[in-house]
Amino acid sequence: MKKSFQLSILLFLLPTTIVVFGQNNITNINADETVKKYSTLLYLINNYYVDTLNVSDLTEKAIVLTLKELDPHSAYIPEKEVSKSNETLEGSFEGVGLTFQLFKDTILVIAPIPGGPSDNVGIIAGDKIITVDGKNAFGKQITNTWVMDHLRGNKGTQVVVGIYRKGNKKLIEYEIIRDKIPINSLDAAFMLNENTGYIKLNRFAKESLTEFNEAATMLKEQGMQNLVFDLRGNSGGYLGTAMSITDEFLQDGKLIVYTQGTHQDRQELQATTMGEFETGKLVVLINEGSASASEIVAGAVQDWDRGVIIGRRSFGKGLVQRPFQLPDGSVVRLTVARYYTPSGRCIQKPYDDGVDEYYKDFVKRMEHGEAFHADSIHFPDSLKYKTKSGRTVYGGGGVMSDIFIPLDTIRYNDLYSSLIRKGIVNGYVNEYLDDNRNTLKNEYPTFDTFNEGFYLSVDEFSEFLTKAKNEDIEFTEDEISPNTEFLMIQLKALIARNLYEGGDYFEVLFPLDTEIIKALEVINNDELYLNFLSKQ
Repeated sequence: MKKSFQLSILLFLLPTTIVVFGQNNITNINADETVKKYSTLLYLINNYYVDTLNVSDLTEKAIVLTLKELDPHSAYIPEKEVSKSNETLEGSFEGVGLTFQLFKDTILVIAPIPGGPSDNVGIIAGDKIITVDGKNAFGKQITNTWVMDHLRGNKGTQVVVGIYRKGNKKLIEYEIIRDKIPINSLDAAFMLNENTGYIKLNRFAKESLTEFNEAATMLKEQGMQNLVFDLRGNSGGYLGTAMSITDEFLQDGKLIVYTQGTHQDRQELQATTMGEFETGKLVVLINEGSASASEIVAGAVQDWDRGVIIGRRSFGKGLVQRPFQLPDGSVVRLTVARYYTPSGRCIQKPYDDGVDEYYKDFVKRMEHGEAFHADSIHFPDSLKYKTKSGRTVYGGGGVMSDIFIPLDTIRYNDLYSSLIRKGIVNGYVNEYLDDNRNTLKNEYPTFDTFNEGFYLSVDEFSEFLTKAKNEDIEFTEDEISPNTEFLMIQLKALIARNLYEGGDYFEVLFPLDTEIIKALEVINNDELYLNFLSKQ
């Protein structure tokens, strides 16, 4: 083995060892011996192994397997994937600025991003991209990856797309200059009634605080006095962003969260100046998909008795990751601490049985009945904590809601899953809009007029069911009957999302949303609301 190769291995490993363990602990693990041992192994493999191997790939696999032994959330990101992995949290990427869907092997424009490059040149919802830079952009070879590889690119570069638009015999060519495109983390913000607002956040990204404050200001102008903050399915994001948004609910000086690890001293994050929503009734919605940063918000709100938590037990991710760059540009996201709620709860669920079992937790919750019955959840007394008012809460595996809402297995059943998985729902909506887009826009020029006046007819819903049967989805009248209203509203919501704005989807659906209905019930009853926030 050449000395240069040995040196590259040493340079690769030593910075990681120093950064992770700190100067005081290097001698304890005998870092020099560890590096020498691994370097020797690679030398032997490279010089004596029976077959030719890619030592670089072997090293990457060793890193991945090593991190897998630590905990479920430490992760390795190859250099070529670093920028892409940061996009959703950084809040932007560079490209043409549109949302799309592959429909019948064709790129269908769902909507151009307002003010983005595609919007500026005149591309509209319902357009179909047939060519990209003169190349065919349809057929079985077209995948989501293909589309992103060809439409995304550096700011200032040009791409030419050929558009088919219904009513035009020839393709329309558009020259699009790529630009920086924002990725919104806020899905929806609207009024549920005359004094209660609703904000749904899908992750805690770099710009989420700004998005939240803009939404809160808008809703206040519409009369918001109470807020339903929806974190269902929000898998987390930046710790700092979670802290800042929680700060909007809590008074100055109140502890939001603290972190601590073997090699990291306790660090406390506290609320600061006046927030956007420190008074008024607050409900936070969570479920088994709410993790990490979502649990910081829910835990702090619950521990200070600031609001009522509604839904099901959250995911249970209480580990803090910090990115460390390796010499080749790749990144290790290493768990460096656990976070704790103000009452001292560590929300991280156990991972003693390994990563694979850890991610089967939701299946186990289903099997044990936890998704359907609150009394199926058992916490030991050793994990008992108290909120500010003296209410009992528990640590050791997620935030348990104050009001339990079981998983709706009538609506979200196997039939519904089949309709979604086989593309029946989206397929019907796309075909419906292809035939009726202009008529709908003329008849319902705004979302409010659409939401008040539009309903699928019985005949149109029958066409939807016929489409499902033609795709070999079998069902009886007894199976479809309990789901009819929900499916019709779901189709209406998807049509609204395509015609107007993405957040309109949630506004159409909310009258049938069990958790939101319960939130309004609690908010509208002063005695009930206060009862959940006091010692019982």
